[in-house]
Amino acid sequence: MKYIAVFCGSSSGNGGEFIEQATSLGEIIARKGYGLVYGGAHVGLMGAVADGVLSQGGEVIGVIPEFLKKKELEHKSITKIHVVETMHDRKALMNELSDAVIALPGGYGTLEELFEMLTWSQLALHKKAIGILNVNGYYDPLIEMSEKMIEKGFLKEEYRKLLIVESKVDNLLDKMHKFEPLKNDKWFEVK
Repeated sequence: MKYIAVFCGSSSGNGGEFIEQATSLGEIIARKGYGLVYGGAHVGLMGAVADGVLSQGGEVIGVIPEFLKKKELEHKSITKIHVVETMHDRKALMNELSDAVIALPGGYGTLEELFEMLTWSQLALHKKAIGILNVNGYYDPLIEMSEKMIEKGFLKEEYRKLLIVESKVDNLLDKMHKFEPLKNDKWFEVK
């Protein structure tokens, strides 16, 4: 892993623990020698993770759609900014520029980004480690839903390994570094 894409909220959430964990994630990413690829904004958890990386002298690459840049959400202090046309272009470029993915807490957009990366992994379109930093159990209901998908036959058991879940940054990054992609590139089997 060289660059880690982080998907997260453009808001701070309720309570300071979300900002603290986003900042800590950024600091540790930089201290471990990784670069950050993220959505390019200066607000919310997005701004906190970028500021965490920058505080440790790390590299931060932002990818922001033009319409958000016009709303003055662009982080002006990052290493490099890519301005794209659409939200889809943003995801595609973030995927292209990164070697791994982490989701912090966020809303619909964060979930959509996370699920697209998981789907692409399931379809063997990439072989990146995908992690969730599960701050204060934020993602527990999502993990329960994934278990229900397996139980009800909508998700294969083997795909559970595509998502690495940890509540501590160091543990998450260590597991992601050791991640081994699924050997079976076949998406489904005809029975």
